[in-house]
Amino acid sequence: MSYVIGVDLGTSAVKTVLVNRSGEVVAEHSESYPLSQPKPGYSEQRPEDWVDATVISLKKLMHVSQAAPESVEGLSFSGQMHGLVLVDGEGAVLRPAILWNDTRTTQQCRRIEQQLQGRLLDIARNRALEGFTLPKLLWVQEQEPDIFARAVQLLLPKDYVRFRLTGQYAMDYSDAAGTLMLDVAGRSWSKDILDAFNLPEELCPPLVESFQHCGTLLPEIAEQSGLLSSTSVYAGGADNACGALGAGILEEGKTMCSIGTSGVILSFEERRDVDLEGRVHFFNHSEPDAFYVMGVTLAAGYSLDWFKKTFAPGISFQELLSGVEAVPAGSSGLLFTPYIAGERTPHPDAEIRGSFIGMDVSHKLPHFTRAVLEGITFSLRESVELLRASGKDVNTIISIGGGAKNEVWLQMQANIFNAEIVKLASEQGPAMGAAMLAAYGSGWFPSLQACAEEFLQEAVRYTPQPEVVEKYEELFKLYQDVYPQTQSLSAALAKHR
Repeated sequence: MSYVIGVDLGTSAVKTVLVNRSGEVVAEHSESYPLSQPKPGYSEQRPEDWVDATVISLKKLMHVSQAAPESVEGLSFSGQMHGLVLVDGEGAVLRPAILWNDTRTTQQCRRIEQQLQGRLLDIARNRALEGFTLPKLLWVQEQEPDIFARAVQLLLPKDYVRFRLTGQYAMDYSDAAGTLMLDVAGRSWSKDILDAFNLPEELCPPLVESFQHCGTLLPEIAEQSGLLSSTSVYAGGADNACGALGAGILEEGKTMCSIGTSGVILSFEERRDVDLEGRVHFFNHSEPDAFYVMGVTLAAGYSLDWFKKTFAPGISFQELLSGVEAVPAGSSGLLFTPYIAGERTPHPDAEIRGSFIGMDVSHKLPHFTRAVLEGITFSLRESVELLRASGKDVNTIISIGGGAKNEVWLQMQANIFNAEIVKLASEQGPAMGAAMLAAYGSGWFPSLQACAEEFLQEAVRYTPQPEVVEKYEELFKLYQDVYPQTQSLSAALAKHR
């Protein structure tokens, strides 16, 4: 028996999965690491924590599975996007990584817009938002010039881990598209963008395909992880691109809903020249010469996690969700907006904040819990509508992540999106996508599409319920009214944080 390993480097933990040639997950393991928030709006991690956790997770994966090291043909990565890692000439990290959900860079975003104006969307195909890598790099350039002067290479999170495992620098196109420095259609670092901010192109690593071979494990890493130093390592991809692979989003007409810390609505796109005016993200796919369009809710699963920790810390998530099926659609007049960390789509706004509206004494914990689920799903519905407005048919959506683990939430997605929701038989999200890249890179399949056909099977479908759909249509319009009415209030309250 031969295997590949998928490594998913998330915001709170790294997950590793061991997958055989049939796509069966033989073993999996997760290792968590801390998140640092030293100031309001700041979000950072120690890159070395990622490396340590990855090596430990690989070692435990091999121990639990009892797989022979020589049976593992390769491994690949999925990684949290946008995070900035700067290293010096010796490969040493210069400062903590600034993560995708860090919002300190509003001023740098305005600088990018002023400097590049319309050229930004023409080249990078995305707006200047706090989450992207370029604003973070400019913040370091302005606020920490000594560190910036010592930087020899910028890396994204998974690319730093891969560098530490192999000793080789590289970045794949799907992750590079989230830096705001890539010519997305031209598939090269943009000299125009780099020159506009006096950034040397040597700071950017070589660009590779997601399934491209990027070396083998360093001897010390192989010894620590229980693998062989001859184990092949493949580039990997951005978490959303890998999530799309793991859900089979590999052809036109396929759409995915992924609910993790953030929430994503993603659809395959083969047109490199489609003009979406920056309303949704446009990124390179891990599939060769393909793209995807995507809307993002910044605090999707994070909203539910925050709610539980704040209001129900003594119970499990299963207990928290156990009563929501008894609460009617609309949570008995209670509405939640998940703007607790700002928002991305359709409102690129770092200052907007969340709210519960319509509270009265009849509302209990299950009402609030259901309202949180509905609010997250309403936010994602806004991205669904943007895709429909671009001409896409969004009638069937494959749901992965935390939102696919609860039947009530899956049915809620079907009713709020007014689309059939598909749950996969074995859903491993981005980790499965990473494993598929390793399988394709190792020559197991002639294409990623062939790999998906072997690895992925549909388990169940949830169909919209017309009477509930109608009620949610009315509530969705009310949800959309909340943002413009709370925008100025949120900005005013920000001064008192």
